[in-house]
Amino acid sequence: MIILIVAGIFITAVGLTFLIRPFRRYQQQKRLDRIDDYRFHPAILRKVHKRYPHLLEEQLALVEIALRDYFKMCLLAGRRAVAMPSQAVDVAWHEFILFTRSYEEFCQQNFGRFLHHTPTEAMTNAAETVPDSIRRAWRLACALNEQHPAITHPTPLIFALDLQLAIPDGFRYLPNCKQNPDAQGQYSGNSYCTSDIHCSSGCSGDSWDNSERNSGFGDYGIGSDNGGSGCSGDSSGGCSGGGD
Repeated sequence: MIILIVAGIFITAVGLTFLIRPFRRYQQQKRLDRIDDYRFHPAILRKVHKRYPHLLEEQLALVEIALRDYFKMCLLAGRRAVAMPSQAVDVAWHEFILFTRSYEEFCQQNFGRFLHHTPTEAMTNAAETVPDSIRRAWRLACALNEQHPAITHPTPLIFALDLQLAIPDGFRYLPNCKQNPDAQGQYSGNSYCTSDIHCSSGCSGDSWDNSERNSGFGDYGIGSDNGGSGCSGDSSGGCSGGGD
């Protein structure tokens, strides 16, 4: 009898696991769709244009797309930190926060908590000092692009944007930039090598955080099966999910 009871409990637990996981993925996809459908106040892009007056309307639209991508990256990261790869998108995010009621409502609906803004800090080009949060941002941006993180072309939009839009104080992510001193000199200070950020070994084994691998977003997904709600802060610029 005891064996039957234990077996019944085990079967029930397994069954619940198979039911809960698809439900969480459904909830996650619902939030991703809601971020896609959200209508930002037009004043946000006007502020970005004021900061970067050379941007055309279609270029400002790319900033908005990348902002949506960033929020989706934070959602997929669960409670892990995600660095902000773009200065232009960071400006848009900061302006969005100033619409305090709308921003708080947006965060509660999509992350279940307030998504804090952590100021951007300078990174170095040395691979060993690249924060995990920027590597995570790369993996998540690739996941949104349905692209393996070891593949550097095309560069995910949020990483390519500042260079593409000629943002004066923007971040430039260049392939093999250490072997290209002209590019390194041209963009000194805010230039980073994608070879330092992506997983050169193909992101297998220990190259991935095991808690992030194969969790349900495309072939290279880094979703959250814990009902994740934002990101936790670290030393790099980006989102943090503190403050319940």
